[in-house]
Amino acid sequence: MNAKLTLPLVSEDTADEKALEMLSNTRKKMGRIPNMYGEMANVPGALSTYLHGYDWFRKESGFTPAEQEVVFLIISRENACHYCVAAHSMIAEKVSKVPPQTIQAIREGGTIDDPKLRALAEFVKEMVQTRGNPSQGSLQTFTSAGYSQQQALQVVLAIAVKTISNYTNHLFDTPVDAAFASYVLPAETK
Repeated sequence: MNAKLTLPLVSEDTADEKALEMLSNTRKKMGRIPNMYGEMANVPGALSTYLHGYDWFRKESGFTPAEQEVVFLIISRENACHYCVAAHSMIAEKVSKVPPQTIQAIREGGTIDDPKLRALAEFVKEMVQTRGNPSQGSLQTFTSAGYSQQQALQVVLAIAVKTISNYTNHLFDTPVDAAFASYVLPAETK
Protein backbone atom coordinates (compact mmCIF):
# COMPACT_ATOMS: atom_id res chain seq x y z
CA MET A 1 0.00 0.00 0.00
CA ASN A 2 1.23 3.49 -0.83
CA ALA A 3 1.99 6.00 1.90
CA LYS A 4 -0.73 8.55 2.59
CA LEU A 5 -0.47 11.98 4.15
CA THR A 6 -2.73 12.73 7.10
CA LEU A 7 -2.53 16.52 7.02
CA PRO A 8 -5.92 18.17 7.54
CA LEU A 9 -8.07 19.56 4.77
CA VAL A 10 -7.49 23.33 5.04
CA SER A 11 -10.60 25.50 4.93
CA GLU A 12 -11.11 29.24 4.93
CA ASP A 13 -11.58 28.95 8.71
CA THR A 14 -8.25 27.17 9.27
CA ALA A 15 -6.09 28.64 6.49
CA ASP A 16 -3.10 30.84 7.21
CA GLU A 17 -3.06 34.25 5.57
CA LYS A 18 -1.03 32.96 2.61
CA ALA A 19 -3.62 30.32 1.72
CA LEU A 20 -6.76 32.18 2.79
CA GLU A 21 -6.90 34.57 -0.17
CA MET A 22 -6.46 31.73 -2.67
CA LEU A 23 -9.16 29.62 -1.03
CA SER A 24 -11.55 32.60 -0.76
CA ASN A 25 -10.99 33.51 -4.41
CA THR A 26 -11.66 29.90 -5.37
CA ARG A 27 -14.94 29.88 -3.46
CA LYS A 28 -15.99 33.14 -5.15
CA LYS A 29 -15.06 31.80 -8.60
CA MET A 30 -16.31 28.20 -8.29
CA GLY A 31 -18.85 28.42 -5.50
CA ARG A 32 -16.89 25.82 -3.51
CA ILE A 33 -13.36 24.78 -2.59
CA PRO A 34 -12.38 21.45 -4.18
CA ASN A 35 -10.88 18.90 -1.78
CA MET A 36 -7.61 18.97 -3.71
CA TYR A 37 -7.22 22.72 -3.09
CA GLY A 38 -7.83 22.22 0.63
CA GLU A 39 -5.03 19.66 0.67
CA MET A 40 -2.61 21.78 -1.35
CA ALA A 41 -3.28 24.71 0.99
CA ASN A 42 -1.15 22.91 3.59
CA VAL A 43 1.76 24.25 1.49
CA PRO A 44 0.51 27.57 0.04
CA GLY A 45 3.36 27.61 -2.49
CA ALA A 46 2.05 24.38 -4.02
CA LEU A 47 -1.47 25.78 -4.31
CA SER A 48 -0.20 29.09 -5.67
CA THR A 49 2.04 27.42 -8.25
CA TYR A 50 -0.78 25.12 -9.33
CA LEU A 51 -3.35 27.93 -9.64
CA HIS A 52 -0.94 30.28 -11.43
CA GLY A 53 0.24 27.67 -13.94
CA TYR A 54 -3.28 26.37 -14.52
CA ASP A 55 -4.53 29.89 -15.22
CA TRP A 56 -1.65 30.59 -17.63
CA PHE A 57 -2.31 27.35 -19.51
CA ARG A 58 -6.05 28.02 -19.75
CA LYS A 59 -5.59 31.60 -20.99
CA GLU A 60 -2.38 31.49 -23.04
CA SER A 61 -1.81 27.98 -24.41
CA GLY A 62 -3.42 28.56 -27.79
CA PHE A 63 -5.35 25.31 -27.36
CA THR A 64 -9.15 25.32 -27.57
CA PRO A 65 -11.02 24.44 -24.37
CA ALA A 66 -11.64 20.94 -25.78
CA GLU A 67 -7.94 20.51 -26.60
CA GLN A 68 -7.00 21.69 -23.11
CA GLU A 69 -9.21 18.98 -21.59
CA VAL A 70 -7.64 16.35 -23.85
CA VAL A 71 -4.23 17.43 -22.55
CA PHE A 72 -5.31 17.37 -18.89
CA LEU A 73 -7.19 14.07 -19.24
CA ILE A 74 -4.29 12.30 -20.95
CA ILE A 75 -1.80 13.47 -18.31
CA SER A 76 -4.12 12.52 -15.46
CA ARG A 77 -4.86 9.09 -16.93
CA GLU A 78 -1.17 8.42 -17.56
CA ASN A 79 -0.45 9.39 -13.95
CA ALA A 80 -3.36 7.18 -12.76
CA CYS A 81 -5.00 10.06 -10.89
CA HIS A 82 -8.58 9.01 -10.12
CA TYR A 83 -9.46 12.49 -8.85
CA CYS A 84 -8.26 14.47 -11.89
CA VAL A 85 -9.60 11.97 -14.42
CA ALA A 86 -13.04 12.37 -12.84
CA ALA A 87 -12.80 16.17 -12.58
CA HIS A 88 -11.55 16.70 -16.13
CA SER A 89 -14.04 14.20 -17.55
CA MET A 90 -16.85 16.28 -16.08
CA ILE A 91 -15.30 19.54 -17.32
CA ALA A 92 -14.70 17.96 -20.74
CA GLU A 93 -18.33 16.99 -21.08
CA LYS A 94 -20.15 19.86 -19.37
CA VAL A 95 -17.90 22.87 -20.00
CA SER A 96 -15.38 22.27 -22.79
CA LYS A 97 -17.69 20.22 -25.04
CA VAL A 98 -15.13 17.54 -25.90
CA PRO A 99 -16.67 15.00 -28.28
CA PRO A 100 -18.08 12.08 -26.25
CA GLN A 101 -16.07 9.55 -28.28
CA THR A 102 -12.87 11.39 -27.40
CA ILE A 103 -13.66 11.42 -23.68
CA GLN A 104 -14.52 7.73 -23.73
CA ALA A 105 -11.38 6.82 -25.71
CA ILE A 106 -9.12 8.65 -23.29
CA ARG A 107 -10.82 7.21 -20.21
CA GLU A 108 -10.63 3.67 -21.61
CA GLY A 109 -7.20 3.93 -23.25
CA GLY A 110 -8.72 3.62 -26.72
CA THR A 111 -8.18 5.42 -30.02
CA ILE A 112 -9.56 8.90 -30.61
CA ASP A 113 -11.45 9.20 -33.90
CA ASP A 114 -10.71 12.90 -34.53
CA PRO A 115 -7.26 12.99 -36.21
CA LYS A 116 -6.17 16.34 -34.76
CA LEU A 117 -7.21 15.47 -31.20
CA ARG A 118 -5.60 12.03 -31.65
CA ALA A 119 -2.27 13.66 -32.67
CA LEU A 120 -2.48 15.93 -29.62
CA ALA A 121 -3.30 13.06 -27.26
CA GLU A 122 -0.54 10.84 -28.62
CA PHE A 123 2.04 13.61 -28.29
CA VAL A 124 1.00 14.38 -24.70
CA LYS A 125 1.01 10.69 -23.82
CA GLU A 126 4.51 10.26 -25.23
CA MET A 127 5.71 13.37 -23.39
CA VAL A 128 4.51 11.91 -20.08
CA GLN A 129 5.76 8.39 -20.76
CA THR A 130 9.22 9.51 -21.91
CA ARG A 131 9.55 12.24 -19.26
CA GLY A 132 9.75 14.95 -21.89
CA ASN A 133 11.80 13.08 -24.51
CA PRO A 134 9.42 12.54 -27.44
CA SER A 135 10.64 11.15 -30.72
CA GLN A 136 11.16 13.49 -33.65
CA GLY A 137 8.36 11.62 -35.42
CA SER A 138 5.95 12.33 -32.55
CA LEU A 139 6.81 16.03 -32.60
CA GLN A 140 6.43 16.07 -36.39
CA THR A 141 2.99 14.44 -36.19
CA PHE A 142 1.97 16.99 -33.55
CA THR A 143 3.09 20.01 -35.60
CA SER A 144 1.76 18.53 -38.86
CA ALA A 145 -1.66 18.33 -37.19
CA GLY A 146 -1.60 22.13 -36.88
CA TYR A 147 0.00 22.68 -33.50
CA SER A 148 2.97 25.00 -33.01
CA GLN A 149 6.31 24.35 -31.38
CA GLN A 150 5.26 26.85 -28.70
CA GLN A 151 2.28 24.61 -27.98
CA ALA A 152 4.68 21.71 -27.43
CA LEU A 153 6.18 23.83 -24.66
CA GLN A 154 2.66 24.61 -23.39
CA VAL A 155 2.25 20.84 -22.97
CA VAL A 156 5.26 20.99 -20.61
CA LEU A 157 3.40 23.62 -18.56
CA ALA A 158 0.30 21.42 -18.45
CA ILE A 159 2.39 18.43 -17.35
CA ALA A 160 3.94 20.51 -14.57
CA VAL A 161 0.53 21.69 -13.35
CA LYS A 162 -1.02 18.22 -13.52
CA THR A 163 2.00 16.67 -11.81
CA ILE A 164 1.40 18.97 -8.84
CA SER A 165 -2.27 18.03 -8.68
CA ASN A 166 -1.90 14.33 -9.57
CA TYR A 167 0.86 13.74 -7.04
CA THR A 168 -1.01 15.67 -4.34
CA ASN A 169 -4.03 13.47 -4.96
CA HIS A 170 -1.87 10.35 -4.75
CA LEU A 171 -0.33 11.44 -1.45
CA PHE A 172 -3.74 12.17 0.09
CA ASP A 173 -5.89 9.63 -1.80
CA THR A 174 -8.12 12.66 -2.26
CA PRO A 175 -11.83 12.00 -1.89
CA VAL A 176 -13.56 12.90 -5.15
CA ASP A 177 -15.84 15.92 -4.80
CA ALA A 178 -19.58 15.33 -5.21
CA ALA A 179 -19.59 17.65 -8.27
CA PHE A 180 -17.82 15.02 -10.35
CA ALA A 181 -18.18 11.78 -8.38
CA SER A 182 -20.27 10.22 -11.15
CA TYR A 183 -17.21 10.47 -13.46
CA VAL A 184 -14.91 8.22 -11.38
CA LEU A 185 -13.46 5.42 -13.51
CA PRO A 186 -14.56 1.89 -12.71
CA ALA A 187 -11.83 0.05 -10.79
CA GLU A 188 -10.83 -2.12 -13.74
CA THR A 189 -9.92 0.88 -15.95
CA LYS A 190 -8.02 2.98 -13.41
